[in-house]
Amino acid sequence: MRERRQFDKELRDRRTDLQRFEKRVQQKEDNLEQKSQDLEKAQKRISDSEKDLERNQQELKDQELKLRTELERISGLTQEEAKKLIIANLENDAKHDAQALINKIEAEAQLTAEKKARDVLITTIQRLATDISSEITVTSVSLPNDEMKGRIIGREGRNIRTLETLTGVDIIIDDTPEAVVISCFDPIRKVIAKIALERLVSDGRIHPARIEEVVQRVAKEIGQTIFEEGEKVLFDLGIHDVKPDGVQALGRLHFRTSYGQNVLTHSKEVAVMAGMIAAEIGADVVTAKRAALLHDIGKGLETDGEGNHAEVGAELCRRMGESAAVVNGVASHHNDVRPESVEAVIVQIADAISAARPGARRETMDNYIKRLENLEKIAMSFNGVEKVFAVQAGRELRIMVDHERVNDGKAKELAKDIAKKIEDELKYPGKIRVTIIRETRVVEYAR
Repeated sequence: MRERRQFDKELRDRRTDLQRFEKRVQQKEDNLEQKSQDLEKAQKRISDSEKDLERNQQELKDQELKLRTELERISGLTQEEAKKLIIANLENDAKHDAQALINKIEAEAQLTAEKKARDVLITTIQRLATDISSEITVTSVSLPNDEMKGRIIGREGRNIRTLETLTGVDIIIDDTPEAVVISCFDPIRKVIAKIALERLVSDGRIHPARIEEVVQRVAKEIGQTIFEEGEKVLFDLGIHDVKPDGVQALGRLHFRTSYGQNVLTHSKEVAVMAGMIAAEIGADVVTAKRAALLHDIGKGLETDGEGNHAEVGAELCRRMGESAAVVNGVASHHNDVRPESVEAVIVQIADAISAARPGARRETMDNYIKRLENLEKIAMSFNGVEKVFAVQAGRELRIMVDHERVNDGKAKELAKDIAKKIEDELKYPGKIRVTIIRETRVVEYAR
C-alpha cells in the first residue's frame, strides 16, 4: 500500500509536469500562428506598396511626357530643335565674350605700347650678356664626325627625345660641324647629360634602353662626385666632424651659381676671410670659419618647404648638431635674425666682401634661374606629376605624369590648370608651352 501511494504520487507529479509542458507548447503554437499572421500582413503591405510605387512611376512618366508635349506645343520646338537652339546661343555667347576679350587686349596693348617698347629694349640689352649665361647654362660635346648627329637623333627622333626626357636638358643639333650643344639652367642636369652623351658617342651604341642605362649610371657617379667635392673643401679648410648630410649639401654647391658666382667657391672664400678676420681681432677662428663655410649650405638642399636659404641652412646645421654660435652665424648672415656673437658678425662682413668685389655677381642670371625653378615648383604642386623639367630657356615646361593616376582626358585638364596657375603667379616674357608626357612601360625578363 505504501508503494502504491508512492507510485500514485509520482504519477500525479508526472501528469502535472506533462500538463505544464503541453501548456507551454500550446503557447508557442499560438505565438507562431500570430507571427505567421503578422508576416502575411507585412507581405501584403509590401506588395501593396510595390504596386503603388509602380503606379506612381507610371504616373510620373505620363506626367513628364504630358509636360514635355505641352512645352513643345507652347515653344513650337521639338526636343532636338531646342537642343540645337541652346548650342547655337552658347556659341554666340562664346564668340561675343571672345570678341570682348580681344577688344580689351587691344585696348590695353595701345595703352601700354610705350612700356612694351621699353621692355623689348631691356630684353635686348639683357641678351647681350652672353658671356655669363653661356658659361653657366650651355655646354658643347664634340663628335667624331657629322654622321654621329643622325645617330644621336635616332629614328623619328626617339634617341634625342629619350635623352632629353631622362635628363631634363635641351640638346641643340645645328650646322656647327662635329659638335652638339647642351642647354640647361640646372648645372647638375647639364653635367649628367654631357657625360652621358660623351659616353654614348664613344661607345657607339645609341638606343633608348642604352641611353637610360648610361644616364642612370652617370647620375650615380655624379652623386659620388658631389660627396667628394664636399669632402675636398672641408679638407682644404681643415674643418672636421661634419655629418654626411652636410657634406652632400656642400658638394651640391659645386654645381650651383648665385648671381654668377660659384656658390662653393664663394663659401670657401668667405670661410678663408672669416678665419683671417677672426684671427686679427682675437675671435674664435674655428667657429667663424665653420659658420662662414656653412652660411649658404641651404642653397644646396633639395626642398619644397617654405623659408629662404638662411633659414633652411640653419635648420640643417641644427639637425647636424652644430653649435649654437654656428647656427646663429648661418641664420643671421642676411640679418633675418639678430647676430648673437662676434663670429656671426664676422660671417656677415666676409660674405659682403666676397659678394662686393668687382665682377663677383650678375643679378640677372640669378633671377632667370629663380624663374625657371618657380616654374618647376608650380608644376610639381599638382597631383600625379612625377618629374618636371623647364627647358628652352623657360619657354617650355616638360612634365612627366603617372599613367595610372592621370588618364588622357585628365592630362588635358592638368595642362590647362598648370598653364593657368603659371599665368596667375609668374611674370614672364612671351609664351610658355606646357607639355604633358604620359607613357606606359611594362618590363619583364626572360630567364
